[in-house]
Amino acid sequence: MNPGYIFTLFLLIVLPLLYLLISTKKIYKKLPPGSWGLPFFGQSLSFLHAMRTNTAENWVQERVRKYGPVSKFNFLGTPTVFLHGQAANKFIYTCDCNTLANQQPTSIRRLMGERNITELSGIDHKRVRGALVSFLKPEVLKQYVGRMEEEVKRHMEMHWHGKEEVQAMPLMKSLTFNIMSSLIFGLEQGARREALVEHFQHIVNGVLSMPVNIPFTRFNRSLRASAKARVMVRELLREKRETLKQQHISDASANQDLISCLLSLRNEDDSILLSDEEIIDNAIIVMVAGHDTSSILITFMIKLLADDPSVYATIIQEHEEIAKSKASGELLTWEDLAKMKYTWRAAMETLRIIPPVFCSFRKVLKDFEYEGYIIPKGWQVMWAACMTHMDEQNFPDPSKFDATRFEKQSPSPPFSFVAFGGGSRMCPGNEFARIETLVTLHYLLSKFTWKLSCRNNSFFRDPMPAFNDGLSIQIKPKKL
Repeated sequence: MNPGYIFTLFLLIVLPLLYLLISTKKIYKKLPPGSWGLPFFGQSLSFLHAMRTNTAENWVQERVRKYGPVSKFNFLGTPTVFLHGQAANKFIYTCDCNTLANQQPTSIRRLMGERNITELSGIDHKRVRGALVSFLKPEVLKQYVGRMEEEVKRHMEMHWHGKEEVQAMPLMKSLTFNIMSSLIFGLEQGARREALVEHFQHIVNGVLSMPVNIPFTRFNRSLRASAKARVMVRELLREKRETLKQQHISDASANQDLISCLLSLRNEDDSILLSDEEIIDNAIIVMVAGHDTSSILITFMIKLLADDPSVYATIIQEHEEIAKSKASGELLTWEDLAKMKYTWRAAMETLRIIPPVFCSFRKVLKDFEYEGYIIPKGWQVMWAACMTHMDEQNFPDPSKFDATRFEKQSPSPPFSFVAFGGGSRMCPGNEFARIETLVTLHYLLSKFTWKLSCRNNSFFRDPMPAFNDGLSIQIKPKKL
């Protein structure tokens, strides 16, 4: 055989193989440190156990101590890189959509649908976010302050008045679900609302569960509940579309609830802006995220006001001054909420110390380098952004409750306080949550005093914070 031919074959075949082996070995050496853990399960079970025993912060701190701020592991069956710290927050929230994409773990994606805002990136994310903001922007939400207060009043009359002791957390979940049902789905009190709340509770329970669809498992129950909820929302969508046709899509009818608003949106060529699946998926994600996070914040505020007399005194003074300016039976206005400055600062401080959402996820679309490590395409990124809330470099004496931290426009370095996300990923519902929280607290403070029923008020995450006893409180009506 011609020696030149052999040499050419060597160059064309052997050298590329050698290069591939060398480069692969080089990449392998630059992967983040860490252990994959058990087959399939990886370290999912240890993390989920830490969440349910309220030791997730310790789990993260131990991981960072052992491996540093960048480490790899297997989470819910997917190769995962864990990123930690303010720099990680900034990188993730500002990274271009060609490198990192929205994608939640399989359990969340299968329960919430693949066209919800937490799954979308790029143009689709911008389009859907714009549609949601068209309903959730302040100038639209102003008109719902009175409706929210009426829901709060109705709830309190049914579940609080005449009682000596209540469980605050389940009642706040019920209240915020009723508010969301009215403003997201346009559903008033009745059998359909009661059925929907049961389905959504099962959905939430399976959000961070092993995605194994076997009968009698948590994930299986959540999947069945999700299917039932979707049937109900699809029927609501059909009814809303018929109503809009009859009313010729006036501004008033389009803004009655989120589904009506999304149905009425059009592109410049008069084509629909969102598909039915996108409306259903995003109504579900807004509902799950909105009612759970707000109820947790309000419940922990109730505990705070029982625990801290100085905070209570400052907040009650703020609300009494507003109450004095109102005629009997007069509803709150947008201007009244603007006066509740200290109350919202205290709420922000509560979110800093006990954020409802502990961890978040992204999908890696292409190999990239971070802190000297190669993060391969196809992995997922996981981070606990809220860990920067308790970093003394960002918040001096971080364990101390101090609402005055938020008197400044920027209370901390950029991307250190991320209770509502950051950058283009800022939560579009943060203003809705503010209104819901302030209206509820104003009614509670105006009508009741309360104290904790027991000293041990420990809580766990499953995946959201929940009190073991529902936060039992003894209540007394205020004398008018």
